[in-house]
Amino acid sequence: MDLMAFIRSLPKAELHLHIEGTLEPEMMFDLARRNGIALPYASVEATRAAYAFSDLQSFLDLYYAGAAVLRHERDFYELAMAYYCRAAEDGVVHAELFFDPQTHTARGVSFETVLNGLEHAGRDAREQLGISSRLILCFLRHLSEAEAFATLEDVRPHLHRIQGVGLDSSEVGHPPSKFERVFSVCRDLGLHVVAHAGEEGPPAYIWEALGRLRAERIDHGVRALEDPALVARLARDRVPLTVCPLSNVKLRVFPTMAQHNLKVLLEQGLRITLNSDDPAYFGGYLAQNFLAAAEALDLTRGQLVTLAKNSLLASFVTVAERAPWLDRLEQVAARDPVLN
Repeated sequence: MDLMAFIRSLPKAELHLHIEGTLEPEMMFDLARRNGIALPYASVEATRAAYAFSDLQSFLDLYYAGAAVLRHERDFYELAMAYYCRAAEDGVVHAELFFDPQTHTARGVSFETVLNGLEHAGRDAREQLGISSRLILCFLRHLSEAEAFATLEDVRPHLHRIQGVGLDSSEVGHPPSKFERVFSVCRDLGLHVVAHAGEEGPPAYIWEALGRLRAERIDHGVRALEDPALVARLARDRVPLTVCPLSNVKLRVFPTMAQHNLKVLLEQGLRITLNSDDPAYFGGYLAQNFLAAAEALDLTRGQLVTLAKNSLLASFVTVAERAPWLDRLEQVAARDPVLN
């Protein structure tokens, strides 16, 4: 079995996936035409040519412009179903989708419109593709605490429909502590908590996410390696890091994939998972992230199995839901002649 086929055969979870970041240029133009929205680019080709980002902010500027085409429940449904179909091909058995309601409510799109479309797609993905899913609402960290609290009030009638909250958007200058009170309320409401930290921001942001937000997973977290005490804490407590290799290279967190530190973090005992972040913009969905990392960093098939297992263990599902995936993963590993 060649390497890509092996990667796709591994049952795995995707835990760091912004659904708005799966908006391929072709769908962007289709939705723009359907919804009567003018785009800043003349063609699909011109849009793809703009995907030469210098940093996180240069990506976010394009990301928010693209999201403007999402207006109706049908749009969010089609966006999510397109992702689930690609994920199924990559061996994803469970996905925990981030979504940014503030990006849409600021344009007059109701929270319920977004949620209805995504939830409908999740039901169909389970029935048609065998993929289970969860929804994680993300607060935009470049906005204020007051705006996050207002969003949380909009969410209250729908709490039973989401599983957690996260923190994303522009990291530098917006530490996790800015939202400590919001996340305290979210925890009291029984929601899981995750947060982006340590992508462009310093290790201190990871400490804040752990201590002040009580984050159960750290999204990205690659700058943890700069702080040995933090690495020791993450390893001791088995805190999952949802690392996004292609994203990190595209946004210049690392100059090349060969210089990425995920293998070092994995070898230091951290619970590293691989994810695709915003794959329409960063050059690949989950299997492509596995392949690019494996080839550039000389990851063994055993390490790829570990990465897949970490993703299943780090997911917000029950032990009973997780058990058959882990069994299947062991079976795939046991059949591979390279591993045995």
